Amino acid sequence: MLNKLFSYTLAYIPRPLLIRISLFAQPLLPLLFKGNRYTDPIDKRSFRTFLPYGYRSQRQNVLSPSTLSLERHRLLWLYLERHSSFLESTPNKRLSVLHVAPEQCFYERFKKRSHLEVISFDQNSPLAEVKGDLTALPFEDEQFDVVFCNHVLEHITEDLAAMKELYRVLKPGGWGIVQVPMKADLLETYEDPSITTTAEREKHFGQYDHVRWYGRKDYFTRLEQAGFKTEALRVSELFTENEIERFVLDINEILPIIRR
Repeated sequence: MLNKLFSYTLAYIPRPLLIRISLFAQPLLPLLFKGNRYTDPIDKRSFRTFLPYGYRSQRQNVLSPSTLSLERHRLLWLYLERHSSFLESTPNKRLSVLHVAPEQCFYERFKKRSHLEVISFDQNSPLAEVKGDLTALPFEDEQFDVVFCNHVLEHITEDLAAMKELYRVLKPGGWGIVQVPMKADLLETYEDPSITTTAEREKHFGQYDHVRWYGRKDYFTRLEQAGFKTEALRVSELFTENEIERFVLDINEILPIIRR
């Protein structure tokens, strides 16, 4: 029954409304799933199980009851915590950050850090301070030290234009993370502009509002065409098997790092 409820909610409730609803439900969920088998590294709380998630086909045990993070969110947080200085406060140094489609599990945590100047951006999200089109960002050239744009580009028809805009607003020496959905067995991107209905997009691309599946090889080529230097970090190279299980990470996921 829980699977059906989550599937229906994701399929039929608009994303902005879903975000608002989750703000009220979030405090209650940790009480229902107390335990110590799995740990959310974002808030360090542990549970007997995580929740299912998915639009049609449900992935079991992936959604954290406390932060509502998924595998990709926990991967990003662990990278920031263990492999970067992003979360560390440095005297007399502030980072300007563009956070596209701000994730609920990061939004307040980023805002509370005094060394970060975060601008959140999206077309519709209630968490976004600035609304607009990613292919025409309303920001100055070389404005940001860091950009986060995760699980956004697969929604955009002109994704190269969006990548070029991210490159334009990133400072020389700046860096960012741009996660996208990838299939483990897909090297070249699969897209078809003639597929326009929500039903067909869900059938071909896994979700009603996606316009492609990115390839694990040519996605990085596209980023490089926009001007970025890229780095592909694999979960299996960053974490032990016990950590992957404990934090509920996707062993096949690749974390795309971009630099200017």
